[in-house]
Amino acid sequence: MNGEQELPSEDDPRRHVARRTVDVRFRAAGRLRAFDAGSMPLAAHDLVVVESERGLELGEVVAAPRARTPREEGSNLPRVIRRADRRDLARADHNHALERQARRLCLDRLRQLDLPMKLVRVDYRFDGGKALFYFTAESRVDFRELVRDLAQSLHTRIEMRQIGARDETRMIGGVGPCGRELCCSSWLNEFAAISVKMAKEQDLSLNPSKLAGMCGRLKCCLRYEYDTYLSLRRGLPRIGTRVQSVKGDGQIVKHIVLKQSVVLRREEDGLEVEASLEDLVEKRPEA
Repeated sequence: MNGEQELPSEDDPRRHVARRTVDVRFRAAGRLRAFDAGSMPLAAHDLVVVESERGLELGEVVAAPRARTPREEGSNLPRVIRRADRRDLARADHNHALERQARRLCLDRLRQLDLPMKLVRVDYRFDGGKALFYFTAESRVDFRELVRDLAQSLHTRIEMRQIGARDETRMIGGVGPCGRELCCSSWLNEFAAISVKMAKEQDLSLNPSKLAGMCGRLKCCLRYEYDTYLSLRRGLPRIGTRVQSVKGDGQIVKHIVLKQSVVLRREEDGLEVEASLEDLVEKRPEA
C-alpha cells in the first residue's frame, strides 16, 4: 500500500458518472483552480495532493465538490490524486524548513553581491525539485551569478520571479486602515484595475494618503462600490441642468448620490438648496 487512493481510469464508466469539480487554493488568498474530484469524498479545508503542469502540489480544498460547469465539461481538468497523508504533511514541513534555509542564504548572497533586489518570499515545489525566489526591484537586475551560487548551495533548480508592489503586500500581509486584515492577503483572488476616476465618482477626497493602500497603490476597495455609484448616478439629472423645483427654479450644481438627491442653485437668490428627485421637474427650453 502506498497511501494513494486509486481513481477510475478514463474508460471506466464510474468516472463519467461522477464528473465533479473541486476548487483548490495553494496559498492564502491565492487564485482558485479547478480540479477533477472524481468520486473522492472531500470537504472544505481538506488538504489534498493534486496533479498540475508543475507536477504534484499540496493545496487546500475551499468547498465541497460541485457539479461541473458547462465550460468545464469540455475541458480535461487536472485531477486530485489523494487526500494529504502524514507523509505529505511531513514533506510540506520539510519544504518549509528548506525555504527558511534558502531565504537566509539568498539574503546573505544579496548583501555580498550588492544586488538592488528585495527578497519577498521563497517557495519550494512540493517535490523539492525547484525553489522559486520572489523579489521586487526598481529595474532589471542581472542575477545570473546569484542563481549559480544558489543552485550550487541548495542542489535544486532555481527560478527568480520579479513581482510588483501589490503582490508583495499580498504575500507579506498586514492590517489595513479599516482595522481588518488586508483584502489581498485574506480573500481577494486577483487584482482588478483601479483608477482615480473611481474615487471621483464616489465623491472621495483625492488626498493621496487617503487613497493609497499599504502597497502604496490605490486601494482595492475603491472598486467595490464603484458600479453601484455609477448606476445610482445615472438616475440623476446632469450637473448644469436647469430645473424647476418646489424649492425654487435653478441649476443643478452637485449630486448627493446615495440619497438620490441634488443640490441646486436657485435663480432668485443664488442660494444652494438640496432637493430630492420628487421635488424636480426638468425645465424644457422655451419655444
